[in-house]
Amino acid sequence: MANVNIKFNGKEFLLSCDDGQEEHLEELLTHINQKFSNLKNDLGNIGENKLLLITSVQIMDEYFETKKKVEQKKTELQNLSNKFRELKSLVYDYRDRKEEEMKELQQDHESFKKEIEKNKEDYEKIIEAAADEIENFVEKANLENPIQ
Repeated sequence: MANVNIKFNGKEFLLSCDDGQEEHLEELLTHINQKFSNLKNDLGNIGENKLLLITSVQIMDEYFETKKKVEQKKTELQNLSNKFRELKSLVYDYRDRKEEEMKELQQDHESFKKEIEKNKEDYEKIIEAAADEIENFVEKANLENPIQ
């Protein structure tokens, strides 16, 4: 435990605190002493006990207002966090759906390529067959009607 000498309302006090907390305690008591002095200047000398009580009430009022704001910000942060999680989930769902659609499109593309290749081969076979038929027809025609 560490000891800190402080001056409050013109009086010296020796306070104990945890090691390493000396600066924080001095800063806190400087703030309280400033509030006390401001009230003493504003209200006059109405008695040390009343001034201490009013100072305490003011500090607690600030504390509760700050606490309410912190709680409000925590709630807002939690709401934002929930919305972010929801958005993140939607993004992942969208990505997964699009990847599935891309796979389907790739499969369709491959299927169309195979179908086009098969149609091309069938067309070439038909053309070859038609050419053979025409050639056979011409040969038969030439054989039946020799040129005179």
